[in-house]
Amino acid sequence: MRQSDGEGRTGVRAAYRTSGKLADGREIIYFDDGPGHVRDGVDGRDLPAFEAGTLRRWDPLLGQEIMIAARRQNRTFQPSSGDCPLCPTRPGHATEIPAPDYHVVSFENRFPSLGGPAGGRCEVVCFSADHDTSLASLPPERLATIGRAWADRTAELSALPGVEYVFVFENRGLDIGATLQHPHGQIYAFPFVPPVAAAVRDNLRRHREAHGECLMCAIVAREAEGPRVIATAGDFVAYVPEAARWPYEAHIAPRRCVAGLPDLGEEERATLMGLYADVVGRFERLFARPPAYMACWHQSPPADPAHMYAQVFTVRRSEDKLKYLASVESGAGAFINDVLPEEAAERLRSA
Repeated sequence: MRQSDGEGRTGVRAAYRTSGKLADGREIIYFDDGPGHVRDGVDGRDLPAFEAGTLRRWDPLLGQEIMIAARRQNRTFQPSSGDCPLCPTRPGHATEIPAPDYHVVSFENRFPSLGGPAGGRCEVVCFSADHDTSLASLPPERLATIGRAWADRTAELSALPGVEYVFVFENRGLDIGATLQHPHGQIYAFPFVPPVAAAVRDNLRRHREAHGECLMCAIVAREAEGPRVIATAGDFVAYVPEAARWPYEAHIAPRRCVAGLPDLGEEERATLMGLYADVVGRFERLFARPPAYMACWHQSPPADPAHMYAQVFTVRRSEDKLKYLASVESGAGAFINDVLPEEAAERLRSA
């Protein structure tokens, strides 16, 4: 195990960081809330050497990369809490995390969508050793640790050869197909810039060339004074976008141009994480039972820094109805929203 509590080689604070290897050669990194924690557990499982085996294929009609990851068919799906692979290792149950306890852990995904011939890398980020908690319920010091872990991984993965975009995200709940209930997210280090990020990059570039300003700065300034604000904290604003695609969708953005999580100071990032947890908690309280949600961190490609923002949305449009991506959305690529964004903002403010 390698420990660090100072600046990493990327210049991002290492956040009481301990790195090691799992039985099959994958990297695992522990991030602690503070000093004094020993993370020297050894993975005693008998695992074959890790091999990603993902393929990339090109769709010439849409001009997009497609990932073929057939090995993911065999990944763990909705195990019982006693068999959860993201809980700490205990006697008689060895998991992906060979430690009796942890704060935040990032490790290479055993069933990745990238890597091997496809290039890139996939990591899992566990937010807590507590199987039954959620990100919105975590204390401020843990939220800050998650933010530092995301910043660390964004910086280091961005520096890997061939990586063009780092995407941090969380899928939470059965309605959107999350395979594990333990509170966790993922990070994809893409060997290409994916379509949404490419479209945002191109629109920001065109707007700057035409108007001499950052489009995202202009959007945030306008939304911050409008009827769709959900909450604010420090230099950050959470709002429902005017052209929201999803029934309940929130964007969280800094008022100033910041390319990504590694570009924020420690206090700024802690403030952002507090607002992020606040927004996620509002989504959890929208209905009688917490709806499934997706959360995405849209950071800038390393080669083209711009203006970051987070996006949180749910596929649930009412207490008992889901928003399905049917033919118009999935086939034509045209979104139809069933909820007026201003009404969604009011619901989220009141949640």
